[in-house]
Amino acid sequence: MRLPFWRRHAARRRPFSPVSLLLTITSLVTSPASAISFTPAPAANLDLSQLGRVGVAGDFTGISLFQFEEQNERPFNSNGSEALLARLPNGVFAPIVDTDATIQTMCTFIMSDGTNAGVVIGGNFTSLGDLQSTAIALFNPNTSTVTPLPGLSGQVNAVLCDQDTNSVYVGGSFGGANSTNAVAWVGTQGWTNLPFAGFNGPVTSITKASNGHIIFGGSFTGLGNASLPSTPDSQVINLSSASISSGSSTTTQGFSDPKNIVCKTSGADGAGNTWLLQDDSPGFWQATFNYGFRPSKLRLYNTHQDGRGTKTWRFTALPINGIMNFTYIDPATGNNASCTSECPLSNDANVTFQDFHFVNIIGMNEFRIDISAFYGSGGGLDGIELFQNDIFAYAINDFNEPSCAGLQFGSQATPTGPWVVTPSHSSTSEYLTAQLSSPITNSSASIVFTPDIRQSGNYSVSVYTPGCLPDGTCSSRGQFVITGQMTAVPTNKTFAHKTLYQTNDYDKYDIIYSGMIDASSSSFRPQLTMTPLAGQSVPNMTFVAQRVGFILMDSTGGLNGLFEYDPSSSSVNISDFTNSAFDQLGASFNAGSAVNVLATSGDVTFIGGNFTSKTARNIVAMNGKDATTQSLDGGLNGEVDSMFLTGTSLFVGGSFNGTLDNSVQGLDSVAVYDTAKNTWNPLGAGVNGRVLKVVGMTMNVTGSTPEVVVSVNGDFNQLQAFGNNSAVSVSGFGVWVPSQGNWLQNLQLPVESVNGILSTSMLDITGNNSLYAGSLSSATLGATGAATVSNTLGRFPVKIQAPTAASSGGLSKRDTVTSDSSTLAGVVTGVFDTNNGRNMTILGGHFAATATDGSTINNLLILDGSNNDNVFGVGPQIQANSTFVAMAVQGDVLFAGGNVSGTVDGNNVNALITYNLASKSFNTQPPALNGGNGTVTSIAIQTTTGNVYVGGSFARAGGLGCPGVCFFSTASQQWNQPGNNIDGTVSSLMWASDTILLAGGTLKVNSTATTFLAKYDASKQVWDSYPGSDQLPGPVDVITAGTSDGSQIWVSGTASNGSVYLMKYDGSTWQSAGDTLRAGTQIRGLQIFSLTSSHDSTPLVNSNEIVMLTGSIVLPTFGSASAVLFNGTTFTPYALTTNSGNTAGSIAHIFTEKNDFFNTGSSQLPLVFVVLIGLAISLALMFLIVLAGLFLDRLRKRREGYVPAPTSMYDRGSGIQRIPPHELLEGLGKGRAGAPHV
Repeated sequence: MRLPFWRRHAARRRPFSPVSLLLTITSLVTSPASAISFTPAPAANLDLSQLGRVGVAGDFTGISLFQFEEQNERPFNSNGSEALLARLPNGVFAPIVDTDATIQTMCTFIMSDGTNAGVVIGGNFTSLGDLQSTAIALFNPNTSTVTPLPGLSGQVNAVLCDQDTNSVYVGGSFGGANSTNAVAWVGTQGWTNLPFAGFNGPVTSITKASNGHIIFGGSFTGLGNASLPSTPDSQVINLSSASISSGSSTTTQGFSDPKNIVCKTSGADGAGNTWLLQDDSPGFWQATFNYGFRPSKLRLYNTHQDGRGTKTWRFTALPINGIMNFTYIDPATGNNASCTSECPLSNDANVTFQDFHFVNIIGMNEFRIDISAFYGSGGGLDGIELFQNDIFAYAINDFNEPSCAGLQFGSQATPTGPWVVTPSHSSTSEYLTAQLSSPITNSSASIVFTPDIRQSGNYSVSVYTPGCLPDGTCSSRGQFVITGQMTAVPTNKTFAHKTLYQTNDYDKYDIIYSGMIDASSSSFRPQLTMTPLAGQSVPNMTFVAQRVGFILMDSTGGLNGLFEYDPSSSSVNISDFTNSAFDQLGASFNAGSAVNVLATSGDVTFIGGNFTSKTARNIVAMNGKDATTQSLDGGLNGEVDSMFLTGTSLFVGGSFNGTLDNSVQGLDSVAVYDTAKNTWNPLGAGVNGRVLKVVGMTMNVTGSTPEVVVSVNGDFNQLQAFGNNSAVSVSGFGVWVPSQGNWLQNLQLPVESVNGILSTSMLDITGNNSLYAGSLSSATLGATGAATVSNTLGRFPVKIQAPTAASSGGLSKRDTVTSDSSTLAGVVTGVFDTNNGRNMTILGGHFAATATDGSTINNLLILDGSNNDNVFGVGPQIQANSTFVAMAVQGDVLFAGGNVSGTVDGNNVNALITYNLASKSFNTQPPALNGGNGTVTSIAIQTTTGNVYVGGSFARAGGLGCPGVCFFSTASQQWNQPGNNIDGTVSSLMWASDTILLAGGTLKVNSTATTFLAKYDASKQVWDSYPGSDQLPGPVDVITAGTSDGSQIWVSGTASNGSVYLMKYDGSTWQSAGDTLRAGTQIRGLQIFSLTSSHDSTPLVNSNEIVMLTGSIVLPTFGSASAVLFNGTTFTPYALTTNSGNTAGSIAHIFTEKNDFFNTGSSQLPLVFVVLIGLAISLALMFLIVLAGLFLDRLRKRREGYVPAPTSMYDRGSGIQRIPPHELLEGLGKGRAGAPHV
């Protein structure tokens, strides 16, 4: 059990300046500069060069490639916990530090010497990352480390980092450092009290005016701090529920039980009333409690039984083992006195009791009174009482004031529901826990706290919540509602209910009310009621209740939500209020006003909240230079909750719908004020509910340079229609893009997708990325249902509406022969059609889209790239609740199947339709497929014949019996049964070769053999079980080729035990990928891809290839991913998606323009060209050999003295003339020369 914490009274506080924090800040300031870093994920290295265009179809609104280890598909938190966020280089938001609650405010603390001390973070959290940190901490963006700043208890709403004063001004609903609701952190000195010691109500915003003064805004009526009640020490600590023990007690009957003196206030001696020690022996009396407390007064009744009595004693607080100091009045002299280890107790019989006041108010849950000296034969006591100033009402009545105290209006609690007592663990006391099952209502459990309020006055009321980490209930904690009845005045006896979270990791308290509370009387008692928030989506909720506390506030008065503080002044006087234009402006507001937000631009400070005055309502501007006010067209006609100022644009959110003078319409809950032109303008047509937060962001919208955009969060579900923009359904989050004058959700641009809760941001961190706080799900590209993939992600030029749950007519996963029965939605399949010069993209599924002519397209969309990207559908003949799951194009005809029904040209269609893409009209439709579920799940075209094979859950094609598989002859335009020895339901078809068709599902061959994978030989028209298919653990859902010749295949399906399996047939045996995939996995597609960079070769996957799984794949330690790569040993995320409704999306299908999955980008030539090139090379080599031979022969002759013979006629003639005739005839008679001799 932890000792109690409490917002201590000012008179008993000590200044806080821990040396350890000084060292921490010093190390923070001198830390090396390095921006927030993220870990790149391994590159996918997919070779898409041979595939043409690549498309992704699925059920998503945003998609990202997995490029950084910090990415995930987790939805944003809706349990109140948030995180400190930064943007990855691909635009996705990633958490840096998780919290258990909300980060409300941030600022960069640049100290007076210019050093950057870090980012100050404030909120209502109790932990940051793995560190316990209450309300405020320091974050170092250079090292991503967190330094808790202990000393405050409660909630921080606002921080202002001021370099000029070397201070961080902190405001909220908290106590600490001898101040309430406002305090300062100065340089490296730590917490420092402001001269006015805080306010009597919460501070919600702080800004710095142009005159250097600090402006506080909130719900306060004066400066003030916690004060003691007029009657201190009035709350009785319950000793009757404590565990009482003693040492050296007497053995005399009736006097040995140490419990005798509990609830005894008469001072009467006697058996059963007196506790005695053994004769001549010191001893002790000890009490142990199941809750913590901070006593302020001890009352002891001495015994006089048989001349005995206690003479000296000491009080030891446990478990700290500290001997306490006391002050008291000496009954003999009437003088004040003090004591520590030997406190005296009077032996005067006329002194019924003595009161001893604790010098130090500390927490304890156990104490011991040691009696060291005694009167007569031994010591003893007749009674003991313990009191405190703290006013609590506990959920466990044993901890409330005891009934034996005789109090007329003692504190109490009234629980209703399945409450049980829970151990304190590390909290200050035991508490009640109720386990509630869905549906959660406000009557599932409740508890009413009734405190002992003895003095009317202004109080601060807090509800305490034990942490969820110690009792292990963080996953089941939820929200609760607390309402209160504080005064007897009928018009002011209740305050609006507050909704709070109980998901805090460690103990916390929330201030729920600051204001007047009437003292308890016979006609009225203050009450607080806690109930769970009705309708929250927590299947099994853990609801806890511990205690509520009340602090009497001492206030100067004279303020009303605004206070101007001059940091150069060492003191603050009430008379200064009249000299401040800000204070006087607040004084002009009606009673009960509140300032929610402040923003300063130049000399002007803008003030927003819930207030009215003669000149302004809910928003007003104050010029700090000349003390003039601007009414901003009279203000707004509803409360202002948040503002964001960028340049000359002041974005405002709240619960209004126009200006007070009604001069501007369309300002539904959000608006922008031009500070240069002094005009209001709408953001589209606003939203349909209250805006609670307006926060700045940066985003690359139309170029590489980020621009400022504005997020709005609140209680709305629609961005309202305006101009040519229809209404957009959202979950309380929208992003306005000022440069486009439109909501991000309306822009058909390649921009990020963001959804969730954004509480605050910092866009100007020197040397680092911007910081954000909230809980977001985001994606690199906002695209609904379909996207393109190349080096980057891209959008199709289509406008598909965000997916919604499919109707009852939609195709369920059960229809597709998988184990899940959820309804398909979004884009399920896609085809690129380039036949006959067309350039069409066809998307099918269960969705709605907008055609180029503005009409609505349902479920089947055609994008004509050859006609200026004209978008059209097939018309209203097909019912809107249809779902297309398989498509193929043969010639000019689109075959599209699924859970499809409608009427075309007066004829009913079911499961399959045909549509002529050339004429853009329906063909004569094939006879409908009926029987079974009447659905088509797969279409495969035999390329050699053009026949279209369809598989699914049906029994007949028109009047033809054709169970599970049927083919449509495009030549004869009629259905045919492929073989007659197959029956069952088919989930997937694939041609392994020109004549071999594979079918996966739940099938029977020859009416006897059940198989999960069958093959059909089209040349023989015979079905048979696929080799080794008896080794498959369940029906096959998906098939893909493992090699280009189809001799190897990959399959996936659902095993009999409900798990998902992935297996490969290598041509002779089946091999399993293992049981790596976790529960919840749904594999919708398989595909082999070639790689640009090889991985290590494995028995399952070649080194230059990889297997892609699509769907919703749950990986160990990572969670879900919509596309995953498998290299034979390891699964790695490839693509992540987000979806509307705060859920992860899924990818159903990867479709490509070409199917050259087994060709790499090395450009292999056809065989004929290879042969021709080889022949040409051979001829060239022969030619070179001949030339070389001629050259060598010529060289030889020249060396041997050969002279070329004359060739001209002139040479011949002149030569003959010079030779004598007898020489010409001289050798005619000579014989041939003989053989040469060696």
